[in-house]
Amino acid sequence: MTHIHPARYWHALDDGRLQCDVCPRHCKLQDGQQALCFVRERRGDELVLTTYGRSSGFCIDPIEKKPLNHFLPGTPVLSFGTAGCNLTCKFCQNWDISKSREMDTLADAASPETIARAAQRTGCRSVAYTYNDPVIFLEYAVDVAQACHAQGVKNVAVTAGYICAEPRAEFYRHMDAANVDLKAFTEEFYHKVTGSHLAPVLDTLKYLVHETEVWVEITTLLIPGENDSDAELHAMTVWIAENLRPDVPVHFTAFHPDYKMRDKDWTPHATLLRARAIAVANGLKHVYVGNVRDLDHSSTYCTGCGARLIGRSGYTLSDWHLDDHGACRTCHTPLAGVFEARPGDWGARRQPVRLRDYAVA
Repeated sequence: MTHIHPARYWHALDDGRLQCDVCPRHCKLQDGQQALCFVRERRGDELVLTTYGRSSGFCIDPIEKKPLNHFLPGTPVLSFGTAGCNLTCKFCQNWDISKSREMDTLADAASPETIARAAQRTGCRSVAYTYNDPVIFLEYAVDVAQACHAQGVKNVAVTAGYICAEPRAEFYRHMDAANVDLKAFTEEFYHKVTGSHLAPVLDTLKYLVHETEVWVEITTLLIPGENDSDAELHAMTVWIAENLRPDVPVHFTAFHPDYKMRDKDWTPHATLLRARAIAVANGLKHVYVGNVRDLDHSSTYCTGCGARLIGRSGYTLSDWHLDDHGACRTCHTPLAGVFEARPGDWGARRQPVRLRDYAVA
């Protein structure tokens, strides 16, 4: 299959350049130029996506790794990404994929129908668009998502939320869940460390929570000395409670030195617990710590009686105290999220998948 696909969301400027309108970066391109994301390119009088149908690899993960704690717990999710990214995060944890300009990073090829078939035949309840940001391969992601829905497979976006309003509406029309990476809560951090802006991400969060049926969770990677002050965590969690909903799950995860931030220390466990305490004090109901083993603070509790509803040790479930309707068995308080009568039993396994084994003839 060809890997060059017409791009949507662009327009011609009076000076002859073409402007990409997928994300707020609005790259303006001469013929032959690539956008900052590396994968959207001008060829002649049109913009194209150069990675349609190509991936850096496919792997079955636990849904908790995305991380999603309130969306089909315990189930396997077929995960994939491409190359490139529309942010320039100095701390990128997947930089070998998201920052790659080398197309040989894209070692696996698959049509949307092949991905949907692979997910369905391997027992995956969902497909995750992850590793790099799926908004930059929107055309491919939307086609895959439609094929997955046709097979009864749900779709999960793992994203920084940096996307313009019109493509955002199309993209999320096909998604069932999203984990949005809220990287910090200051414009200074976004501008200096990620090369982007905070406001469009907050707009995406409000749009998802209030204007769609997409299940939303938020992740913030806490970097020592950069985005972990009490004042910033207080402002962030108050904003979430007041502008989204108090029951939107929030994950505070531990940073490890990587890419262009190797001079920073690992995040202390105490910092994660401090962030969680601030969030809970500000009214957030489901706050988790991540990238560490901590049963007490990675588990889900009933907002009514306090019972442990879903226990987690790493990516493995240890408790299940929900009834068939997703409510506490003890006091019958509903738990916000998307649940089935029984949890999955995938555990913490990570299983690579060869898509050619499921190729659609």
